[in-house]
Amino acid sequence: MCDVATVRFTESIQRHVQCPTREIAGATLREVLEGYFAGNERARGYVLDDQRALRKHMAIFIDGRQVRDRIALTDSVDENAVIDLIQSLSGGS
Repeated sequence: MCDVATVRFTESIQRHVQCPTREIAGATLREVLEGYFAGNERARGYVLDDQRALRKHMAIFIDGRQVRDRIALTDSVDENAVIDLIQSLSGGS
């Protein structure tokens, strides 16, 4: 049996695409996200690019730590982990 993680999206993302908080099983970030996106293709397209990598404008944190693998999404997910998806901040001078 896989560990279950809580997947949360910020309100700023939810203005663009419906993505309620859900509990999803998986041992890696890829497994958890694939489980979440199985029922929400629009959210998949907002978060992942056509190569299934994390889009540049997105950031993901697992238990408060930013993920390291933005391409294959192999970061491990522990039982009861909280995965937060946010839009990256940019700009400034």
